[in-house]
Amino acid sequence: MATPAAHPDPAWRGRVAATAVCLLILWPTLVVAEFKPWILFDWQSLTATGRFLADFLVPAHGTEFLAMLLEQTWLTIAIATSGLALALLGAIPATLIINGQLSVSRLGTGRMRPLARVVRQAVRWALVLLRSVPELVWALLFVRIIGLGPTAGVLAIALTYCGMLGKVYAEILESSDAHASDTLLANGSGRLAALLYGALPEAASELMSYTVYRWECAVRGSVVMGFVGAGGLGQRMDESMKMLAGAEVSSMLLVFVLLVALADQFSKILRRRLG
Repeated sequence: MATPAAHPDPAWRGRVAATAVCLLILWPTLVVAEFKPWILFDWQSLTATGRFLADFLVPAHGTEFLAMLLEQTWLTIAIATSGLALALLGAIPATLIINGQLSVSRLGTGRMRPLARVVRQAVRWALVLLRSVPELVWALLFVRIIGLGPTAGVLAIALTYCGMLGKVYAEILESSDAHASDTLLANGSGRLAALLYGALPEAASELMSYTVYRWECAVRGSVVMGFVGAGGLGQRMDESMKMLAGAEVSSMLLVFVLLVALADQFSKILRRRLG
């Protein structure tokens, strides 16, 4: 009597069970989120969407509109760059404080003094607070405090990205080889010198790549914050979308894609130079 052939995938039962469990978990979340994709196929929605998307085929290219687009694009870049620069002013000192590899008190014993641990933990919690609040929420808060305009966007990016950059910078440096920085600290070097000449050269490529990526995110964030009155390209896009001016929105989206592509190419060039 011939024995039955073995199943080609011996783990098929586990895969099927895992898929079933995922579906059981996913379904309640979709119900709670009121996910109703069939609304997109409603005739009224399809008609309005069709008229709006038809304008995308011919982006707006009038002289006056292009001049306004160039001005708002430059404003968006300025908001993102200024916000990131302010974030770096807070993130770099925070990195020096929370980075365990640059601790002088741990030399010899391998343990930090209690006061050093308390200070590091306090700064870590401050960074957690800053990055836990999305930049859009910070922008809404600053719009209420100081009014509409780019200043709200700059401050919102500065606060949120300070928390992000400080955390990731410290993790990148702590994952690199600590021999050079340990040697400098053991021979009386200061923390800043140990960072610049010990830890930074090895991690420079990764740090720069992440910084450029965050600038790219800041550009995207500044566009989104424009929808709540923080100025820039997003505010103009919000006005065009409310008027269902698809041609204008299409031109703005093309500029936005170009900005992200340029940031990506810039990051590649820097990584090639540093790596």
